[in-house]
Amino acid sequence: MSLLIRPVQPADIPLLKSLICELAEYEHLSHKVAMTEELLQENLFQRKYAEALIAEYEQTPAGYALFFHNFSTFQGRPGLYLEDLYVRPEFRARGIGRALLQRLAALASERKCCRMEWTCLNWNAPSIKFYKSLGAVPKDEWSIYRLDGAALQALAAGNLAK
Repeated sequence: MSLLIRPVQPADIPLLKSLICELAEYEHLSHKVAMTEELLQENLFQRKYAEALIAEYEQTPAGYALFFHNFSTFQGRPGLYLEDLYVRPEFRARGIGRALLQRLAALASERKCCRMEWTCLNWNAPSIKFYKSLGAVPKDEWSIYRLDGAALQALAAGNLAK
């Protein structure tokens, strides 16, 4: 097996966009995609808000991982947050997802992160089984809250509902 995992480069932006769209389709969330190549370029390479790895299997793009740092106040150290992990269907069950997570764990260790975290859709049984096989533990006692769209803009403007 010839597997290469490498940091995304500016020339990879069209590929990364395509992989993100494939993930959105898999998750039944294509209607939520507003990302553009320009936004990826700006936020990965100019502002450096996130990073990404590309997995190539026998010189063919097979998947990606996109991540950024968060911070644990209790630990006083950064964490690594995995936003996306995606392996194209035809490349699954070849160790590519495991290799991407292993590379991320190595990066987290090198950067003295106290943990790695991510979310997984509750219906995605194959991924949940895979993550648990690696020793990952679901944090069922926490709920994710999100402000976006009109609610985010209203709070930013101070227009709070009573």
